[in-house]
Amino acid sequence: MTDLGQQPKDLREQREPASLPDLPLFLRPGGLVALVLALAVLKVWAAANSHLVEDEAYYRLWGLHPALGYYDHPPMIAWWIWAGQQLLGDTVLAVRAAVILSSVLGSLVLWRTGLLLFGARAAGWAVLFFNASLLIGIGGILATPDAPSVLFWGLAFWALVELQTSENANWWLAVGLFAGLGLVSKYSCLFLGTGILLWLVWVPTARKWFGTWQLWAGGLLAVYIFAPVLYWNQLHDWVSFYKQFGRAGSGALTSKYIFEFIGAVFGLMNPLVALPACLGAALLSRGTWGKQAGSALVIVTVLPFLAYLIFHSLHARVQANWPAPLFPAFALMAGMFVARASTASRFWRIWATGAVVSGLVIAVVVQIHAVAPLTGVLARKDPTFQLRGWPEVGRQIEQIAEAEDAHFVLTSSYGLTGHLDFLLKGHTAVSQAPVSQVNERIRYIMAPQTSSESFGGTGLYVTTNRRDRSALLLDRFADVRLIAEFPRQVRGVELEQMRVYRMSDPTGSVLDPVETRQPTG
Repeated sequence: MTDLGQQPKDLREQREPASLPDLPLFLRPGGLVALVLALAVLKVWAAANSHLVEDEAYYRLWGLHPALGYYDHPPMIAWWIWAGQQLLGDTVLAVRAAVILSSVLGSLVLWRTGLLLFGARAAGWAVLFFNASLLIGIGGILATPDAPSVLFWGLAFWALVELQTSENANWWLAVGLFAGLGLVSKYSCLFLGTGILLWLVWVPTARKWFGTWQLWAGGLLAVYIFAPVLYWNQLHDWVSFYKQFGRAGSGALTSKYIFEFIGAVFGLMNPLVALPACLGAALLSRGTWGKQAGSALVIVTVLPFLAYLIFHSLHARVQANWPAPLFPAFALMAGMFVARASTASRFWRIWATGAVVSGLVIAVVVQIHAVAPLTGVLARKDPTFQLRGWPEVGRQIEQIAEAEDAHFVLTSSYGLTGHLDFLLKGHTAVSQAPVSQVNERIRYIMAPQTSSESFGGTGLYVTTNRRDRSALLLDRFADVRLIAEFPRQVRGVELEQMRVYRMSDPTGSVLDPVETRQPTG
């Protein structure tokens, strides 16, 4: 079997330009660039013509109030959204623009990484598998912290591969830069640092880097970039650290969620890609056990985060998007395996082609469906249901606000707060105060706090039948009454029931106080 931890002789030949004509057109750089750009154009169209999902609507508020940190996550996605808003205005496309660009850059970096590790054929398959994964092909327009964390994790790994290939210690500075930016994107990038340390300790030939100043300078650079986030957390009682790390290992040991986690990873990766990824991981694990630098670099940098996710799934549910930073490495594993197996087996060529075609077709259909729903019969089982019906909801709320002479809107969920703030931003009747969430005020510590005087007169409380917390209003207003119910729907199919309450005559403080200190005991 080929030594996967070292570069075989023919790998150097595969990187020569003269070998590229031997590749199928769809694996050549030109073909890959054309495909990635075509997918980006489709994503731009879908991003501009579909509505925000719940989390995106919430993160849009972050972009309007850029800060060094937030209750839920570090600030990178807010900065990306802010940049889009400066260029494109307060639009849906502005929220998603940087995310779409990041998928193009991520594909380019993945190709270079695969080329250095396994050759041009494997690099081409890795890019195809990455874009054919459901997480990237379908979710690649959504503005969430996963997008920058995937990009910067991938960039840091690319810099490590450049280091391993060139033996140039200056690449440690790039590793530190991208790792620091990854930490500013999502705290899960801490596991990449753990993986890098394991690689340095595990592989004998890598231990020499401990003696170079660039390694330590790169580590200090990562800490320096992350320091503002630490400073913000220190000012706010370490609130986002409590939020993210407080749930680690919580709950009793159970097997309830482990199979759900495995199924979600296989499903979002694309099941036809997941199998060669597992086989590629098995091959690379042999080289890792033999302490071969190239194999170990792929496997060991993945292991800490994967181990944490498995540990968490034995106690509580792992959200499907959490493993996202590992997907470029999974695509590399699959690309490496298929590149080598397909040269000797027609079966794997057919399998890999089917994986790419099926993944891309599903991605294209879902993107079109996101803009122009093909059917509504799936209702809430439709993966795009969060996008549906919001413009109509906004118009209904505007009409009710005008009829009731309402001057402010309250909610009790962050997603609905984000949605209504976007939908009502040009409506003068409710301009007395921004759309405000009554509870969980900790989520809005980055924004100027609304004064109690803003809630005089008549207001509306908007909620859904599933999340109705109108009881919160009874001791805040003298008069609270249900005045309207209507469905949020797609093609005549109800997704959920919206409820609107009318409030007047506040009796005290309307909004909960903003408390950042976490409860103890």
